[in-house]
Amino acid sequence: MADFTVRFYSECLNRPTTFKMFLPNDSRGEEKTAKQEKTPIYTIFLLHGYTGDGDNWVPTYLAEKYHLAIVCPSGENGFWLNGLSTGHAFQSFVGEELVQYIRKTFGLAKTAETTGVMGMSMGGFGALHTALAYPETFGRVFAFSSALIIHGIAHMKEGGGDPIANYAYYHECFGDLETVEESDNNPEVLVKKLKAEGKKLPEIYMSCGTEDFLLEPNRAMHQFLEAEGIEHVYQESHGGHDMEFWAEYVKKYIEMVWER
Repeated sequence: MADFTVRFYSECLNRPTTFKMFLPNDSRGEEKTAKQEKTPIYTIFLLHGYTGDGDNWVPTYLAEKYHLAIVCPSGENGFWLNGLSTGHAFQSFVGEELVQYIRKTFGLAKTAETTGVMGMSMGGFGALHTALAYPETFGRVFAFSSALIIHGIAHMKEGGGDPIANYAYYHECFGDLETVEESDNNPEVLVKKLKAEGKKLPEIYMSCGTEDFLLEPNRAMHQFLEAEGIEHVYQESHGGHDMEFWAEYVKKYIEMVWER
């Protein structure tokens, strides 16, 4: 498993940026399986959480076992959305610019069937939103303890805030908080649009711990998907908002997908 850091100039972010990348290009002396030999490398874009960066945890042992490439961009605290100000187009950065860079430079992530997106917390929200915004690019999404906070911040007033951040921050990331629930920044809106247009949705895998402060919004998203008739996997079990829980479900879902 090779790992390296790539620095390039992003038009979406109006500055140089870096991402970490992990490639299963060696087998430590072991022969590739017949399945690996004839199957294109699957690429996962791994989105970090609030206050994190591209140096976050990477399941390299699973990447080696299942022949996965993993791309870890840095999205600051931008919720992986196109913010209001110049240089904060994180949605377009991941869903368009970075994907194109990976395709052009490494010959990977060329189809939705060989490309997925994964994230935890803020990155879980970002993974869901990105996959739904670009279903022709990302055929699968893994979202853990997703920060599905749209309904919680809707109608917040200037000068207000919550224990995580203030109004100005949420306004910058999500836009008009009076109408955010009806905007394309809401994953529910994207689901309804794709369904109305008869487009194929990505495979959705979600989980949340029963002791996680984000449990209720994750349950609500699960119930919304059920009500809309959207096939998906949702599981919850004992656990908090932490890496122990996320590591458990990353392993569980990757094995579920690649061993079926």
